[in-house]
Amino acid sequence: MKFELVDAVLSQDETSITTLKQVSLSEEYLQDHFPGFPVLPGVFMLEAMVQAGRRVLQARDSAAGGHKRYVLGAVRAVKYGAFVRPGYSLRVTVSLSKVDEASGAVEFKGQAVLLAPGGGAVRDANNEEEVAFGGRFTLRELRL
Repeated sequence: MKFELVDAVLSQDETSITTLKQVSLSEEYLQDHFPGFPVLPGVFMLEAMVQAGRRVLQARDSAAGGHKRYVLGAVRAVKYGAFVRPGYSLRVTVSLSKVDEASGAVEFKGQAVLLAPGGGAVRDANNEEEVAFGGRFTLRELRL
């Protein structure tokens, strides 16, 4: 089963990307997570970041004439902040922070900001954007 967790690319350059994931009650995984209180699973927030990071790498690779595949290698410094309910969206931003050419590992830093149904960022008590998920992750080149 494959879940596409990038609904739109808002901006992208050689080292970073900002994407949008809109959460709808019609998404099948929300039926069980959790009954009566549907929320986007935390692992799907991570996967949204991973998919965004892969898009950065695919663009870099295709510009260089290659087509490498990347898999998740490590996840560090993860913090969950807010539930993402149907009708809300995530604005996911990831930035490339380190490339190890020898091992094929690429490290990213990212965060997912909670957006209200109208599209504006949800604000916390300090009037800062509410971060639903943040952390660092490494994608490594798939070598068979």
